Amino acid sequence: MTLTYLGLSSEQRACLDDLPFDGNHLVSGPPGSGKSLLAAQRAVMLALTGTPVTLLTRSNLLRQSLAAMVHAMGPADRSVRVATAHAWLTEWCGGKVPRTGDGWYDWAACYERAAETGPVPGLTLVVDEGQDLPPEFYRLCRLLQARTTVYADECQRLTDTNSTLEEIAQRLGRCTRLELDGNHRNTRQIAAFAAHFHAGAGVPALPEREGPPPRLHRLPHRGAADLLILLAEKHPQQSIGVIVNSTHTQFSLLGSLERRAPRLKTQLYTSRARAAQGRYRTLDFGRPGIVLVHRASAKGLGFDTVVIPDIHTDAAVDPTSAALRMAYYVLATRARRELHLAYEGDTEPPLCAQVGSGYLLRG
Repeated sequence: MTLTYLGLSSEQRACLDDLPFDGNHLVSGPPGSGKSLLAAQRAVMLALTGTPVTLLTRSNLLRQSLAAMVHAMGPADRSVRVATAHAWLTEWCGGKVPRTGDGWYDWAACYERAAETGPVPGLTLVVDEGQDLPPEFYRLCRLLQARTTVYADECQRLTDTNSTLEEIAQRLGRCTRLELDGNHRNTRQIAAFAAHFHAGAGVPALPEREGPPPRLHRLPHRGAADLLILLAEKHPQQSIGVIVNSTHTQFSLLGSLERRAPRLKTQLYTSRARAAQGRYRTLDFGRPGIVLVHRASAKGLGFDTVVIPDIHTDAAVDPTSAALRMAYYVLATRARRELHLAYEGDTEPPLCAQVGSGYLLRG
């Protein structure tokens, strides 16, 4: 297998090349620092040692994105498997993960199984968006004596079962830690807007690349489709990620776009689709155009243009809520070139009303 580097900066290349093959490692960095790309590259590099590697993430949609990256690097021998943590755990448990009465994973039962079966020889794991997996998962990795590399950012936690960087390091045991710097995804204007919602200590440095400032649109009832059609026609070769707060909104927008602009061939992903493979479970990341995704599935993804068309659904939420601010931090930093936010009604939602006109254009 030959490793093909994909557009790494000198700092990213150094992080990849200097990381030992053996042992456990935790790499942290802000949005846009290239964690997902490095996770894919790391998995391919480890496969070069002759041991099959499993690249894990919590989100099925991010799994698809990572699989596309791995495929682009050319490991034709399938020595890198890309899977969700749930799928991998289900396989390790023999087809069914034990659960407690409240529906959560029964980690104590998993630990007992690990003690009975013993370590898995040669188990090599790379985890992307590792903050979205619970601390108990990393203890299991330690019990199985897996060599584990985790890429994470605790300022991008969007789930109830998540881990801090300290918890990941503690559960893995002996673990080297590296920090990535730099933002290679966003423009300066997008990153400056997102910084208003940063919940961690120390705001990441702004990138140098310039672009248009984020824009806030006031829409008539069900007017989001007009905005999306306009953007798709303006940027026919770009990816446009439309990130919404409910599945109902996803399908409502899909219906409007298919009736009014079928030529756009809008894609939609929902984890609720029953079929493992199908129109609403699999996306073509190589095709430009509109992609409708739920906020819960947006982590780790990147689009040329991002549209958040329903911020009015957050109007009743306390604008000082750490969870809400963290969500907007994650969503805003998905955009590479343009960021558009929109709301319906007469009143601008409180969270965006706090942002000055120098960072967010109105109208």
